[in-house]
Amino acid sequence: MKAETRVKPQAVTGEYWKFIIPSLIGTLLFLVPVKFQGDVTIGVGILASFLSNAFSEQMPAFIIFILGLSAGVSIITKVFKPSFIMDNKFLKGLFDTGKFGLIMRILGFAVGLMTILEAGPEFIWSRNTGGVVLYDLAPVLLTWFLFAGILLPLLVEFGLMEFIGALVQKFMRPLFTLPGRSSIDCLASWMGAGTVGVLVTTKQYDEGFYTKREAAVIATTFSIASVAFSLVVANVVGLGHLFIPFYLTVSAACIVAALIMPRIPPLSRKADTYYEPVGQQIDETIPEGVSHVTWGWQQAVEKAKNAPGPKKLLSNGVETVLDIWMGLIPLVMSLGAAALIIAEYTPVFQFISYPLIPILEFMQLPEAGAAAQTMLVGFADMFLPAVIGSGIESELTRFVVAGLSLTQLVYMSEIGILILRSNIPLTFTDLFIIFIQRTIITLPIIVLIAHVFVF
Repeated sequence: MKAETRVKPQAVTGEYWKFIIPSLIGTLLFLVPVKFQGDVTIGVGILASFLSNAFSEQMPAFIIFILGLSAGVSIITKVFKPSFIMDNKFLKGLFDTGKFGLIMRILGFAVGLMTILEAGPEFIWSRNTGGVVLYDLAPVLLTWFLFAGILLPLLVEFGLMEFIGALVQKFMRPLFTLPGRSSIDCLASWMGAGTVGVLVTTKQYDEGFYTKREAAVIATTFSIASVAFSLVVANVVGLGHLFIPFYLTVSAACIVAALIMPRIPPLSRKADTYYEPVGQQIDETIPEGVSHVTWGWQQAVEKAKNAPGPKKLLSNGVETVLDIWMGLIPLVMSLGAAALIIAEYTPVFQFISYPLIPILEFMQLPEAGAAAQTMLVGFADMFLPAVIGSGIESELTRFVVAGLSLTQLVYMSEIGILILRSNIPLTFTDLFIIFIQRTIITLPIIVLIAHVFVF
């Protein structure tokens, strides 16, 4: 009996450290802001930047290789159905795509090849269309997801989400209709990138920790623009000197949108049921007489105790990275380029923005016509409004244009495609409606704060 008494505290202490050490490393890598080469980023961002800079010249060719491999093996799988792929669950899921997925992979490879060779119609491979995706967007996604995919288990598998979830559950549920652990998704976006937040949400949904509605809300409401990206946007439109009031304005507008969006369609109509293959894996009920801290600690230690071993975590991480590289990059290349071509070479966004001009004039925004053109083009890519709006003379209007682009959140060149490719039940139409709703909600807030407090 005495021997058991001596062993038990050691075992319990070991379980505590299994929660504390990986979660601390995950927090430092994903949630703690770091100043690196003049920019605010996170540990994963530093690793991604280092890799991207070290192989900047080879990166476009490597992306073309991935696009070609994805398209080529998918075609072989579809036509010949080789047993080594069809009998392997992971490889079958990776390459045995539907017709739409196959077409997107072929188109993605074709657009990438035309862009790197500068062959074919210029509107496809120009620096403002295919060039933006191949040389700017794809390398960022490639490197970020390499490290995020492998290191993300430190954030989600060892109890940190259970611990934080118990602490903030008290206000997350009544305010945002969400479980407390969703605050981690928000922090991962805020400190790192919106795509990382969506990746966290997708994994949590697939593992049964969010319902369909909760995952849809978090992916489109909590995947906020990072501090680093917001600073870039502010500098592009010449508002670096106003960054603090600028980011506070964006944050305030996003909080209001987060309060409203879950309570209106289409998000409010999503089913509160869990992903069917796994079912519900979460219970937020705190026993009577147990504090939030104690319960969170107990849940976290239990989660860490049952965490997969290093080999399993590494293989899961590699599978996540390959799944994103082979599936997401072709979609970004094909659909991202298509969205930029529409924005750059057609009057579609200009035409549909006409109704906004009288609204902006009523809000007393100078250069309302120029501002209106930027406000819907953000659906194609979040960076486009800043690029187009940088030529507007009025500082007030540039403030509103840039702020709105960051609060709209849903843009098809990255986050939109990532959501559509996930198991989260959101359609293209849903995403467009959510984009418009966020525009309607956040525009008046940004304009009001800009008029009253900033200018």
